[in-house]
Amino acid sequence: MKASSCLPVLALLLAATAHAETPAAIKAKGEIVFANVPNYPPFEFKDPATDKLTGVDIEIGEAIAAKLGVKAHWQETGFAEMMAAVTTGRVDLILSGMSDLATRRDQVTFVDYVKSGPQFYTTVAQGDAFKDMLALCGKNVGTSRRTSFPTEIAAWSDANCTPAGKPAVVVVGTEGSADARTQLRQGRVDAAVQGNETIPYMIAQEPGAYAPIGKAFASQYTGIGIAKADKPLQDAVVAALDQIIADGTYGKILAKWQLSDIAIPKATINSGE
Repeated sequence: MKASSCLPVLALLLAATAHAETPAAIKAKGEIVFANVPNYPPFEFKDPATDKLTGVDIEIGEAIAAKLGVKAHWQETGFAEMMAAVTTGRVDLILSGMSDLATRRDQVTFVDYVKSGPQFYTTVAQGDAFKDMLALCGKNVGTSRRTSFPTEIAAWSDANCTPAGKPAVVVVGTEGSADARTQLRQGRVDAAVQGNETIPYMIAQEPGAYAPIGKAFASQYTGIGIAKADKPLQDAVVAALDQIIADGTYGKILAKWQLSDIAIPKATINSGE
């Protein structure tokens, strides 16, 4: 093998084995504090059998902490308080399935680590009525009003139902994904929407209950939220994330949770819309 052809391999090995530069404050306390709320399986939840915190974010956070040479400390924080917790220094960062949205970047910088999107689904019993996504036009579709999904559903409807001469999708705001599923089971909505990163787990937990409709109809990055002024920690997390991507840890975590299709090739900063 020529020496020049060895260089990319050598660079990859160095990236996989080197430690990220750990900020002095993190190194001094020996831990990195993650804000997290364990109510978003398979990203973060309590294992019903053990009550142990588990999920994609937990494993990615532990792997990042290991690259920084410190322990991971998980602090349960209400979703509404997370931004304030990181900007005031009560936690070091947010790792809790948070979408990287431009409207949130006045307080935090996002290190993006997966790319997913909203997907329609219905009950298996109603699956035959929704052979394609256009069958959703004019139907009541439930989704969490706290997400960007209502806006994205309306945009999809404008781009697809209107040109086809069909009535618009009727968006029904709910108190979260669990509420949307309840309304779907009760027949108060015809279909629902949640992130395609959660649907495989949901279907596995309730076999024979739900059926996806089409594919994700938009895309969005999920990011690790870090205080805008904390550039050293942003750089450290980017480096650590790139290292676990390079050494295969990241890919194994996503494969374990059947989410390989939402992987990204490298860490990015503020890539969401």
